[in-house]
Amino acid sequence: MRIVALAGGIGGARFLRGLREAIGPEDEITVIGNTGDDIHLFGLKVCPDLDTVMYTLGGGIHEEQGWGRTDETWSIKAEMKEYGVGPEWFGLGDRDFATHLVRSQMLTAGYTLSQVTEALCVRWQPGVRLLPMSDDRVETHVRITDEQGTRAIHFQEYWVRLHAAVDAEAIVPVGADTAKPAPGVLEALAEADVILFPPSNPVVSIGTILAVPGIREAVAAAPAPVVGLSPIIGGAPVRGMADKVLAAVGVEATAEAVALNYGSALVDGWLVDTVDEAAVAAVEAGGIACRAVPLLMTDVAATAEMARAALALAEQVRR
Repeated sequence: MRIVALAGGIGGARFLRGLREAIGPEDEITVIGNTGDDIHLFGLKVCPDLDTVMYTLGGGIHEEQGWGRTDETWSIKAEMKEYGVGPEWFGLGDRDFATHLVRSQMLTAGYTLSQVTEALCVRWQPGVRLLPMSDDRVETHVRITDEQGTRAIHFQEYWVRLHAAVDAEAIVPVGADTAKPAPGVLEALAEADVILFPPSNPVVSIGTILAVPGIREAVAAAPAPVVGLSPIIGGAPVRGMADKVLAAVGVEATAEAVALNYGSALVDGWLVDTVDEAAVAAVEAGGIACRAVPLLMTDVAATAEMARAALALAEQVRR
């Protein structure tokens, strides 16, 4: 079985860890990773979502945070602060710095982001094929209004520095309209037996991937069933502040609304948590098969059960 998953950072990575446990040794997983969160800091190219997937599946993630490296130290950040060089709000540990140094060095030498990601995965052996959504530069920006007036800021600044405390007025994936899918992305979608939308942020993770011309169309045209898992449980995001960016695109923070925003032209099946069982009928009325199952990723075993439920639903709705 060839499984393709569109994934953001923490939620996507943790789901993939369960998915990997749920499949057989002959099955293959291709991950199309969000690069809209990418940012240039200290002269380095930082790819938060790709790295979170790589570290999580490769056994190097800081489990409590869900991002960054385990057993991290912060000497470089401390020295940068002594020099007065920021931003201080974005933490890069010493071990993490090494990843970004290698990536930036390879990019400067002329390698593509796809080639760099493949090379980095040689060390981490994540057990999946990890593809960036595009080799072209795409950055998600957020329009806000604060004491400085109306302006657009990088999503990382909105999420990490401001903690989404200011209302998001618009989400703009800068560069997405002219970007091309990375090599292998469209082929993986066309050849997939199952396509999954993990419980990643539907706007700035999966939504940004789908904003790259050709990817949404490839998902919609794929002969494989497409099944998503709700990142919203009981009217609130399980982790993070997805409700803030959902509001910016006019979507309620409910399991039902997220499913219907994707639409039946894109998604064939949808899983909601058992607390949202009342949403099943409305989702199915929208033309999407829906089931209520436990969706809290409390551990790998629970997450593997979620993945099995998604694969089972895919079989039920197979076109």
